[in-house]
Amino acid sequence: MAESNCTQATEFSLTGFTEDPVTQATLFLMFLLTYLVTILGNLGMITLIRASTQLRSPMYYFLGNLAFVDLCSSTVITPKMLVDFMSEKKGIAYAGCVAQVFIFDLFGMTECFLLAMMAYDRYVAICHPLVYPHVMSPKCCFQLVAGSYLVGLINGMGQTISMSRLSFCGSSIIDLFFCDISPLISLSTSDTALSHIILRTSASLFGMSSGLVVLVSYMAIISAILSINSAEGKRKAFSTCASHLTTVSIFYGTAFFMYLRPSSDSSREADKWAAVLYTVVTPMLNPLIYSLRNKEVKEALRRLTKIK
Repeated sequence: MAESNCTQATEFSLTGFTEDPVTQATLFLMFLLTYLVTILGNLGMITLIRASTQLRSPMYYFLGNLAFVDLCSSTVITPKMLVDFMSEKKGIAYAGCVAQVFIFDLFGMTECFLLAMMAYDRYVAICHPLVYPHVMSPKCCFQLVAGSYLVGLINGMGQTISMSRLSFCGSSIIDLFFCDISPLISLSTSDTALSHIILRTSASLFGMSSGLVVLVSYMAIISAILSINSAEGKRKAFSTCASHLTTVSIFYGTAFFMYLRPSSDSSREADKWAAVLYTVVTPMLNPLIYSLRNKEVKEALRRLTKIK
């Protein structure tokens, strides 16, 4: 009953990383550089895939969408964080917080499923190469990508609805550098049982199911690779998966650490840096991993930049 008489928060304060001006300036420069590399890398990857005729396979179709998702998820977090480094007051309006939760959860879950679809693509390519063109047809690829965005939309809407039901009548300080649903639930003064259920169910059902697709696909891939007699054949088969496996390890590792681990006061600093890996570093690394380790991408780039 007391809750009905409380004053709902219209703005949240973000603690960020530190109050020390020198450290803030250093972090500002570091994250600005990271964001610029993220923008250039992902835009470059999207442009290269669209412009190059040799990058027309399903794998690059998925990769182009992954670059778009990384671009969007990074942009909804990093610019605001950079502004806060240079501001004395690190605040975000309630509406802006809701928007950040929705967009970040939409693209975060979309990336989970895109990575799962890319693992499935590698499974079909290595374990069933004869039926690969039929199974991974343009229509099928479009459906898989559309399904990934749809699951992301459902997740974003679910988390946003969960947040809209919460009351924030006490502290309005979020101990993080962006609005995430987990610390918001902890901050709420209303009954959070349903919000916890939605969060855990979403992370477990969507996150674990996409992770299971990745796990099963790579178990089959490793089994198929080990059955190859020649060492050169094994090397070539593994090289087609190395970039994706690296991306998956970073993304799922930090995501599971953030959302499926019991939270505690002693782990807040670790949570912040895990969130940095998940929201800032991974979108920057993905295009670098795929460009530096992929011969087809490097060859396509050489052809497009070659002076005739």
